[in-house]
Amino acid sequence: MPTLSLPQRQIAESPLDLKLFLSGPAGCGKTTAGVERMRYLLEQGVPGETILLLTPQRSLQEPYLDLLYSPERNAGGEVTPATFGGLARRMCDLFWSLAAEAAGFAHPDQPPVFLTLETAQYYMAHLVRPLLDADYFESVTIDRNRLYSQIIDNLNKAAVIGFPHTEIGARLDAAYFGDPAQRRVYADAQDCANRFRQYCLDHNLLDFSLQFEIFANILWEQEIVRDYLMRTYRHLIYDNVEEDVPRAHDILREWLPSFDSALLIYDEGAGFRYFLGADVQTGWALRELCDEHVRLQESFVMSAEVANLGSSLVQAIAPNSDALHFPPSSDETKEERGKNDALQIIQSRFYPQLLDAVADEIERLLTEDIHPSAFRLQPSDIVILAPYLSDALRFSITNRLEARGIPWRSHRPSRSLHDEPASHALITLAALAHPHWSIHPPKFDVAYALMQSIDGLDLVRAQLLTEIVYRQRDLGLSSFDQIKSDIQDRITFSVGNRYSVLRDWLLTYRERDPLPLDHFFRKLFGEVLSQPGFGYHSSFDSVRVAASLVESVKKFRQSLESTFNESIAADPIPNLGREYIQMLQDGVIAASYLEGWQAEEKEAVLVAPAHTFLMMNRPVSVQFWLDAGSSGWYERLSQPLTHPYVLSRGWKAGTQWTDADDVRYGKEALARLVSGLLHRCRERVYVCLSELGESGFEQRGELLRAFQKAV
Repeated sequence: MPTLSLPQRQIAESPLDLKLFLSGPAGCGKTTAGVERMRYLLEQGVPGETILLLTPQRSLQEPYLDLLYSPERNAGGEVTPATFGGLARRMCDLFWSLAAEAAGFAHPDQPPVFLTLETAQYYMAHLVRPLLDADYFESVTIDRNRLYSQIIDNLNKAAVIGFPHTEIGARLDAAYFGDPAQRRVYADAQDCANRFRQYCLDHNLLDFSLQFEIFANILWEQEIVRDYLMRTYRHLIYDNVEEDVPRAHDILREWLPSFDSALLIYDEGAGFRYFLGADVQTGWALRELCDEHVRLQESFVMSAEVANLGSSLVQAIAPNSDALHFPPSSDETKEERGKNDALQIIQSRFYPQLLDAVADEIERLLTEDIHPSAFRLQPSDIVILAPYLSDALRFSITNRLEARGIPWRSHRPSRSLHDEPASHALITLAALAHPHWSIHPPKFDVAYALMQSIDGLDLVRAQLLTEIVYRQRDLGLSSFDQIKSDIQDRITFSVGNRYSVLRDWLLTYRERDPLPLDHFFRKLFGEVLSQPGFGYHSSFDSVRVAASLVESVKKFRQSLESTFNESIAADPIPNLGREYIQMLQDGVIAASYLEGWQAEEKEAVLVAPAHTFLMMNRPVSVQFWLDAGSSGWYERLSQPLTHPYVLSRGWKAGTQWTDADDVRYGKEALARLVSGLLHRCRERVYVCLSELGESGFEQRGELLRAFQKAV
């Protein structure tokens, strides 16, 4: 049990009939107070099943789940951890008979099929792909998977903001200022959204937007549903209120008076999920319904030097911002700020040299006794951040860490599973095990799969082995014994033995009835790949990816088995497996899987995009900011079919989006990002600069200019 400050203890032990609104910047102990509040409720005999824990994202529940799953906790009912999206799904499932007919489903007597982001993209592609051949989106030059995901994002925005999905195109069109040809794109996006929604209604499919709309517009208005929720849950803990969507805040405004007690936790200066519809204004307004508003200010994370650096940077980026709070800074001169130990600069001319210098500095931090607290930093105390984490950058930095024996882990939530080496290898092995799919992996893919699957096999020997044993035309795999002895010596017999084990397993599987793809992956992983001598045995990152892949396949199979074409239903399992692999090869964006946020190997340097690290909501001692001169720190991603600000509740309908808005909102987003990162930094930030960036061009972004003003 952590040592609490007096304000934290007063919050945790507040009366059981009090509704509190707790606010403050990151690092001031708000979540710790929330966890102790839950502990106090359970110790006071409050039944666990009457406590509702809400967060906008499941990964933010981890500190609470650590308490709930700890061995010292007393036996009793289970607390309900949920998101509003998860709550909407549960209510749609539980009260389907009430919702189905009112929502207009074609088969209200049949059960619903819940879609993940991946399966929603599959059905969207099924509908939109023929339209692309009919000149839809002809002026848009983005990958098809991005196109599908942006149409889905529009539907999600309509649901969580609270406007009809039929108004998406009109809202985007009214705000557009530019080439008139672009307006056709918004009409196409609206038509695709309408077609997708109708297809879902015709086939009992519920994507996130439809689940949320049914819950908010139909079920929440039913007396029986409200009564069920209000009788079931008597106590509420709602963390990171500011990261949730306005429609969730609307529901809570009506629900809050029925709770016996409530603790609403608001992170000042946050709102990093704005691109997913988060609304800080509607979240802040909930304080009006609470009995008391308590504000914590003292940071348990930042040193005074980091706080001074943060204050100076935020002032340089957004001088008129009142929402980003730092402790009062000391009156330092610019020369004194330049000597601030909280800021270190790593410079080089070329980008590879910069990455070498970063890896060298991390090795020094982990091996030398330079820590002010007289103990060495651990790998988990260090994070490497970039505005975007490309495959090339991830490989380059992690390869350098591995060469120095430094453990690492990375997380990119929207990265396609097909792009992950561990899942790509599994998919290639699945194609080899199912010849009737008629998927013939190229030799390089097979070589890469063998390298990933067999411990001690490098790419050169993997390619040599593949050239000899693999026949792409008939998916043949010859035995290691048939290889010439001098080549066997080059490959080594230990690798050859492991290859033989894997080959024999695949050939034996071919002779049996095929399993569902997720069952196949479980069997292959458990019987071969996770065993000593194989690539997944000690690689926690590969295990995490494999777990996400299995969950993705399972949900895909479950959603399609009941809706697939009857002509395929006679032999559904192998064809569904083939459909899934082809979907991944199209580059579908991955859904969010909890395994990615809750990595097994936590004692490792984290390599992640900056926004991903913020949503992990954990402090570190040292941060490395790569590409500090990049415009990616503040510029929005190019999204021609959607717009996070125009499709928000705070945007006045009909107002045009101009370049001035782009600059203003970009600076505000950068100030929030910098503030959020520094509030989660204990001691030091390394700003990493190269004269020529990752792409070979000179960089002079807003973040770099802010450092020049502040230091």
